Amino acid sequence: MAVNQKISKITNSEYDSLISKSIDLKKNKEKSIVEGKIVAIETDTIIVDVGLKSEGRIPITEFSRPGKNPEINIGDSVKVFVDRVDGVNGETKLSYEKALKQSAWNSLQDSFDNNKIVTGTPYNKVKGGMSVNLDGVTAFLPGSQIDNRQIVIDTKELIDKPLELMILKMDKYRGNIVVSRKAISEIEIKKQREKLLTNIKEGSILEGRIKNITDYGAFIDLGGIDGLVHITDIAWRKINHPSDLLEVGNQVKVKVLKYDEEITRLSLGIKQLTDDPWINVDKYFEIDKNYDGKVSGINDQGIFLSINDFDGFVQTTELSWLKKPPHPSKIVQIKDKIKVKILEIDSEKRRLNCSLKRLKENPWLSIKEKFKVNDIIDTKIVNIVDFGIFVKVYDEIDGMIHVSDLDWDESKCLSILSNFKKGEKVSVKILDINIDKERISLSIKHLVNNPILDFILKKPVKSIISGKIISINEKGLTVNIAKNINGFIKKTDLAKDKLEQRIDRFAVNETIDSMITSFDEKSKKINLSIKDIEINEEKKLLKKYGSKDSGASLGDILTDALKEKKSN
Repeated sequence: MAVNQKISKITNSEYDSLISKSIDLKKNKEKSIVEGKIVAIETDTIIVDVGLKSEGRIPITEFSRPGKNPEINIGDSVKVFVDRVDGVNGETKLSYEKALKQSAWNSLQDSFDNNKIVTGTPYNKVKGGMSVNLDGVTAFLPGSQIDNRQIVIDTKELIDKPLELMILKMDKYRGNIVVSRKAISEIEIKKQREKLLTNIKEGSILEGRIKNITDYGAFIDLGGIDGLVHITDIAWRKINHPSDLLEVGNQVKVKVLKYDEEITRLSLGIKQLTDDPWINVDKYFEIDKNYDGKVSGINDQGIFLSINDFDGFVQTTELSWLKKPPHPSKIVQIKDKIKVKILEIDSEKRRLNCSLKRLKENPWLSIKEKFKVNDIIDTKIVNIVDFGIFVKVYDEIDGMIHVSDLDWDESKCLSILSNFKKGEKVSVKILDINIDKERISLSIKHLVNNPILDFILKKPVKSIISGKIISINEKGLTVNIAKNINGFIKKTDLAKDKLEQRIDRFAVNETIDSMITSFDEKSKKINLSIKDIEINEEKKLLKKYGSKDSGASLGDILTDALKEKKSN
């Protein structure tokens, strides 16, 4: 079957015109951004028709934004960059990414030249900062340009969150862009500062954020200007450290106490937002009444309390009825809640002087109902010192046994003391109870009779005894007259005749007779004499054989006495 076809012919001039138009179209579109239509989507390629004799192929990766999947469909219109017309194999080389960057660069250059704010989205954390997507162009946000406030920021929180930024630097040739978030903050802060300074005055009440805390106070960011709240202006009561009541990052209201316009220095107060509670302190507290408090500090002098936002203090002597109370840290700890009795309201020092021990009756008032002098009690050693031991007597009453009261033989006392241990059970005897001085005298050695007193009872003054010389010195002789009992004979008491009062007449370990002449109960010293024996013997002879008026000499009397003895 024959088909009639009508073939139109063109002239040479028309052909030349078509070729010319095609070349012009090629020249006009190459290296420019044009609009095309997606005609096919393959596994890794997008095919776009831009109206040229051949379609262009673009890698699908160019349509993927950082952290997101490509959102494209067949038929979508897209702007692409014509890199080359009729390239290898006659294909047109297109780029979606270059179109975005070319367009974005032009817009970003305008923003950079005119100091305009741009919007970017951080999508990755890199060394020294973050990578930011600016309309398809990757920019760098240094860590130092993230924020001007001295707050540690976790940059992960900024990922995929749009941020307003300023462009600090652009290098199109190298493809580098540096942006800053801090620059915008500084501009805003400068505006806030200018506005704040025009309205600020002493007495103004402002709200700010706690920027930093030091030992001496807290710095408050008021939005463009910082002010200092000194530690003494944080609360009406005493605090150990600003961090006890304040925390960095928290919002707080403050009052302007002083404003120095020349150096733009602000002194702020928090406690001044409320009235001074000490003005009406008598309405809140009464002397001799009990109140609840919280321990806020401890030192060698006592404990510090917070009582309904007032400062309280318990000195060491008011902690316990013990004569020597333990260190305050042994009784309470910081933040302990305790009950105390108010003894004094000191408005001058702005302090409530309190007592812990007066919550209960003074045990000294009832001690005589429990004990009397000469009672023997069993107790425990609570402390050991160089001069003796302390034992618990009753409730909060301790008693001391002096080292000299450990044994009647003082040479053994130090050894006995060194062998005692804290917590060891001991028996003691009460020697005296003095309620006025709150003192109780105790002894261990008095559990048995004083051996010297027992000896003196058996051998009173004027008794003649035998003893062994245990030591000799220029002053006289020390004589052992019974077990653990010594006496002393002065040099002048060695003989009646002064010529015989010589120490060299005697020797250690020699046994001699002497007379007890005196006993010092306080020092427990026994004085002896040989001279008094001689005098006593002389008196007896005179009484028996003669008198002072007879005219007979002592020699005659002694001769007669010897003759009488022989005759008998």
